[in-house]
Amino acid sequence: MVEQTYEAVIGIECHVELRTISKMFCGCRNEFGGEPNTQLCPVCLALPGALPVPNRVAVEHVVRAGLALDAAIPTFSKFDRKNYFYPDMPKDYQISQFDMPLVGGGVVRFRREDGSEGSCRLTRIHLEEDTGKSTHMGSGDGRIAGSTHSLVDFNRAGVPLMEVVGEPELRSAEDAVAFLEYLRLTFLYLGISDVKMEEGSLRCDANVSIRPVGSTEFGTKTEIKNMNSFRSVGRAIQSEIERQRSVLAGGGRVVQETRGWDEANGITHSMRSKELAHDYRYFPDPDLVPLTLEPAWVDDLRAKTGLIPIAAYERLEHACGLAPAQIRQLLGDPALTRFMLQTADLRPGDVAFAQAAANWLLGDVLRIFNERGAAFDGQSTLTVQALGECAELAMGGAITSKTAKELLERVMAEGGSPKEIVAREGLAQLSDPSAVAEIVERVMAANAKSVADFQAGKENAIKALVGQVMKVSKGKANPQLAESLLRERLKQP
Repeated sequence: MVEQTYEAVIGIECHVELRTISKMFCGCRNEFGGEPNTQLCPVCLALPGALPVPNRVAVEHVVRAGLALDAAIPTFSKFDRKNYFYPDMPKDYQISQFDMPLVGGGVVRFRREDGSEGSCRLTRIHLEEDTGKSTHMGSGDGRIAGSTHSLVDFNRAGVPLMEVVGEPELRSAEDAVAFLEYLRLTFLYLGISDVKMEEGSLRCDANVSIRPVGSTEFGTKTEIKNMNSFRSVGRAIQSEIERQRSVLAGGGRVVQETRGWDEANGITHSMRSKELAHDYRYFPDPDLVPLTLEPAWVDDLRAKTGLIPIAAYERLEHACGLAPAQIRQLLGDPALTRFMLQTADLRPGDVAFAQAAANWLLGDVLRIFNERGAAFDGQSTLTVQALGECAELAMGGAITSKTAKELLERVMAEGGSPKEIVAREGLAQLSDPSAVAEIVERVMAANAKSVADFQAGKENAIKALVGQVMKVSKGKANPQLAESLLRERLKQP
């Protein structure tokens, strides 16, 4: 009997808290970490007579996200009430969007760890308000089951929340994580959210099913929750795929349900059945007028989109010739990426220059920032022009690598032009063969033991002699030239 082979079908849903000064429908502060229940007002709690007013900036953020993801922006959108009861829902309904979202469609293009391309279409992106946060006490693991009591903080209630719904087009846990990473980076580059999973500003659920390879029918899906890192997402999805394969291989049936991720044990566990769909009884919110999105306004936002991660990846790959690992390191920091691309623009089409600049930026520049306990923000005394000059000086052999590192540290501390400092202080590399040969003679005369060791077959002795040449020349001698001249001279009687 041939064992049945299955493929995974994965769809991702994300909730992203938007970066705004105030909440979605009122003037309360949108801040993380405040004292519980201190950022509230009658609108947050839907008290009688309190009317909501939409946050224009939040609407702009969602439209900008859609534009960056090649989505369609309708001219008409509206808010709806999603009715359900939960203790952290102060209104007993949530203001959301049902059939007329702000963004329709779209696609997330991403790169895998090896640099290969992938993509996943989006169903929609809509705008809603966040709920409060429940904390279950006494259960030991934070679950409601077994808890003695629960605490509710409504500070988060009413915070603008963007929901991104992906099509079920992902086929592996690795692709699901890559999809999420590029979605997160897109919102980070746009500046619309800080997308921190540890603070809850990025939350995601995964819908997972499997089906026989070649089938076009969907299997029974499960929804996975409680994943608080990209690593957790990957592990949870892979665990659920393997669980469903095991169930079907044993002749069982996959049940449609919500499952939680148990990080400690590396498994998913059943939370509740989803065999019956919820009826949220959506209807248009009577307190909010529909939104009309003028094409000229949308075009203005499109013009302000700026750099997005996938476009940056392609420039770093093709125009700069960087490896996937280097690109991933750069992409994780928008300021670092922009600085690198601006440096490469100093010499368009010069791949060798771009690679040299990237090596400096990802190597010594970040090392110096780490030693200072600071983060790179593109606002230090190191300018794009200065990094470019350091790369040019080192590439052309005008200064030694040792001098280049010292020069970089000096420029990062004091500012200035590396080329001007080299010219003013005579730091240029000594590459005149006759001048270096003279130093070689002096070093050999003063280090007879190292000379004898090398001539006796001890290859490492050459390093000591080169080191002495560098010391005598105060680090200016071309080390490759020095070694070449030493070897040539040592062959002579």
